Amino acid sequence: MAATTTTDPAVIQTPRIGPRVKALREAMQLSLRDLAERSGVSAPMLSQVEREETGPTLATAARIAAGLELSLSQLLRLDEGDGVAIVRRKDRRAGGNPRRGHNYETLTPSLPGQRADVSEHVLAAAAATGGPDDPPMHEPGSRETAVVTAGAVRLVCAGIAYDLDAGDAVTFDADLPHHFENPGTEEARFVAVVSAGLRRS
Repeated sequence: MAATTTTDPAVIQTPRIGPRVKALREAMQLSLRDLAERSGVSAPMLSQVEREETGPTLATAARIAAGLELSLSQLLRLDEGDGVAIVRRKDRRAGGNPRRGHNYETLTPSLPGQRADVSEHVLAAAAATGGPDDPPMHEPGSRETAVVTAGAVRLVCAGIAYDLDAGDAVTFDADLPHHFENPGTEEARFVAVVSAGLRRS
């Protein structure tokens, strides 16, 4: 059913807000009742918004955004341009510790509400991640997938070692103590994707 048209200036006319609310809610593994409790907007109203049977007022949309732990502008994508963000090679954010043989670059842009980060890592021979200059341990509920693109990499997670060769991928709970090592005599590379942790209730 198409969204109800209205001339009320307080009702948001941004198209496709309903599917966006539904996608965000499901990505957080929230039921309509869960989001209703978090936002103070009734489950029937949320259902109508998601099905585009009604447009929320600014006040209602703000409460829905808060329930999804977003600002109103993030929910409405007012600060995301046309929905496409390109990170040029020269604009990648760099990190790691070259003195310890670990360098990485973040490939994803800094966008509000982003739920995953992608980074490309380079480990010199015998080098390891996990030093004081490396990113902190990820928040509770985070998961990480790493794909080895060159050389050999060893993941040590919760005290257990896993050897990976080029083309191998591993997914693990990133809130566990872990680090990567290069056991070889040549440079190794891997790409890591870290999904955001559990949102605070």
